[in-house]
Amino acid sequence: MLKSKIAIVTGSSSGIGRSIALVFARERAKVVVCGLDFKLAKETGDLIKAQGGEALVVQSDVCDPTACQNLVKTTIEHYGRLDIACNCAGIGGPLALTADYSLEAWDKVIKTNLSGVFYGMQAQIAAMLANGSGSIINIASVLGIVGAARSPAYVAAKHGVIGLTQTAAWEYGTSGLRINCVGPGYIETALEKAMIVSKDIHEKLIGAHALGRLGKVIEVAELVAWLASDKASFVTGAFYAVDGGYLAK
Repeated sequence: MLKSKIAIVTGSSSGIGRSIALVFARERAKVVVCGLDFKLAKETGDLIKAQGGEALVVQSDVCDPTACQNLVKTTIEHYGRLDIACNCAGIGGPLALTADYSLEAWDKVIKTNLSGVFYGMQAQIAAMLANGSGSIINIASVLGIVGAARSPAYVAAKHGVIGLTQTAAWEYGTSGLRINCVGPGYIETALEKAMIVSKDIHEKLIGAHALGRLGKVIEVAELVAWLASDKASFVTGAFYAVDGGYLAK
């Protein structure tokens, strides 16, 4: 499905990002794995190679626009082009009411989850325009559609990611680029486990999903791989929830 495509996956050192990188490689893309923690990113690269895939591991910080430019530059120097980018890096941030939310925490969450996507897209779009084609998939959240108490920065950032995706899709559609957004619900990752501090909270989260369970990282990755492929050739500017029915209520 992605044979010989060159793909960047930010935040691919763990969780959803790692799963996306592995699925891309399974579909025979050449994957540029990147994250803040080089050791964890290398683990992802090693997993890709163990399943017979090809990976280039790069340490990169999405909060640094120069690093985002250098990531794309390194990709092109190594592989000659960029076909696919998945902007997955993100953080949850602390929980607090809006009036009590620290400015430091606000700035960090917005810079990572929204500005980081913007910085990445600027570099990725420029490279794809040189090809005349490309697919970008941004990872937002179901909380990019609805609100959630005590998460003002995260919710604002993910709403912004959806708007940014839609805007860029309109800007570059006639240039051969497709730009879409995926909104995971509550997925079984280390980040989610850190949020589940009691059995009661776990049961409430499960009850918020029509399927009666949390999602799995592979379930997000499979959709991302489809959006990255030519099978989704008429799909752009779209938001796809992978949420077990969370938004259906």
